[in-house]
Amino acid sequence: MPEHILFLTGRLAESQLRRVLGDLGDAGFTWEVQVLGVQVAALMTTDMIHRRLTDTGRADRIMLPGRCRGDLAALSAHFGIPVERGPDELMDLPEFFGRKRRAPDLSRHDVVLFAELVDAPRMGIEAILAQAAAYAADGADVIDIGCLPQTPFPHLEETVRALKAAGHRVSVDSLDTDELLRGGRAGADYLLSLSSATLHLADEVASIPVLIPARHGDLDDLVGAMQQLEARGKPYLADPILDPLPFGFASSLARYHELRRRMPQAEILMGTGNVSELTDADTAGIHALLLGIMAELDIRALLTTQVSPHCKSAVREIDAARRIMFAAREAQSLPRDFSDD
Repeated sequence: MPEHILFLTGRLAESQLRRVLGDLGDAGFTWEVQVLGVQVAALMTTDMIHRRLTDTGRADRIMLPGRCRGDLAALSAHFGIPVERGPDELMDLPEFFGRKRRAPDLSRHDVVLFAELVDAPRMGIEAILAQAAAYAADGADVIDIGCLPQTPFPHLEETVRALKAAGHRVSVDSLDTDELLRGGRAGADYLLSLSSATLHLADEVASIPVLIPARHGDLDDLVGAMQQLEARGKPYLADPILDPLPFGFASSLARYHELRRRMPQAEILMGTGNVSELTDADTAGIHALLLGIMAELDIRALLTTQVSPHCKSAVREIDAARRIMFAAREAQSLPRDFSDD
């Protein structure tokens, strides 16, 4: 009879532990998993196990999380079978049992990444194409042509056509309705941004509009615009607008949550620059957190910029974060140990 091992863990790690053990295949032992009423496995102690574990079933050995604290000898004596700690990191279990750790699959994601050229009116076509190529190499899916207020952009149409000819999807980002129309007629795939006040533009060009509230924070107005386009059978992305810290960030997150509750099937976009660009903090962590929120809310489009010195790797960071969060959500596991980068 093969050895039967009882693995103890917390609620958050249960699904991932079962998946890792299942991937071991014929490991020379059978196994079962018990959750002892804690969220985080590392907070488990031997005293807690002594009190809460009432049935070891047919276990020949008990395996604890690697960071579980306490006297294992006393626990072994109490249950009458060996008790030992596993590795500190759950994903190292295969190596603990002499197997090769399976590399996580980071080839998939479901977030469309828009990368903005913030000074496009002041850039020549060659410079625009070079920056677009760099963005695409880092993971951008759509090149966002950022227009500037009160700044002529005579080569807007040429820019759209050149980017399209180079194989890029293109969006035009402007507060000027004339520039939006020009970009749409030149072949832009998306227009940022329309509102209930400019919704008629969606009937004049084939570009997919990104909708924002006509008045900042007015979710009812945004939902109304979304419903109008849905009634006309037109696709769109909706952006309730993410506000910077500490000027309404929490309330703006709540609007994304409420929009998803009210419009469960809608395609939503989140612009992250108000947080990443305007916070002097590690942007890799900021992007990981925001992409995690997006994964929970099924937000599948993101607009970023790379302007501030600390944001120069934003596109690359977001590309990594969207893959890690997708893999974590699919595996029903915490977003840990998916990458060594």
